[in-house]
Amino acid sequence: MSDYERMDKEEIFSKVLRAGRRTYFFDVRSTKAGDYYLTITESKKFTNDDGSFHYKKHKIYLYKEDFTEFNEILKEMTDYIIDEKGGEVISERHQKDFKKEEYNDTNTPDEADDASENKASADKFTNISFDDI
Repeated sequence: MSDYERMDKEEIFSKVLRAGRRTYFFDVRSTKAGDYYLTITESKKFTNDDGSFHYKKHKIYLYKEDFTEFNEILKEMTDYIIDEKGGEVISERHQKDFKKEEYNDTNTPDEADDASENKASADKFTNISFDDI
């Protein structure tokens, strides 16, 4: 059997999701025993300094025995995100007025809130003119 015939037999059903510079491939494939499994491939496009580009790919193999639990956890996680943050996309890339949090990798998000409050207080405090004294 040629590589083409083997590939044609292995890929049963496919869908593609294009999302900016990322593309997600969902492929139903067949095992040698004839059972099905799912592969999810994330492909990200990177542009080199010279204008050429390359892709980095990451692949997940998901087998039938894990479908139920995987679906439950995926639904729980996506529902949590929508419940907590809503459906609106909040990011630097999608919003022109987005302001980055002011914290480094060692701070927690709570510490970032404290840091931004302290900075705001310091800005107000240091915004005094000596002429006012």
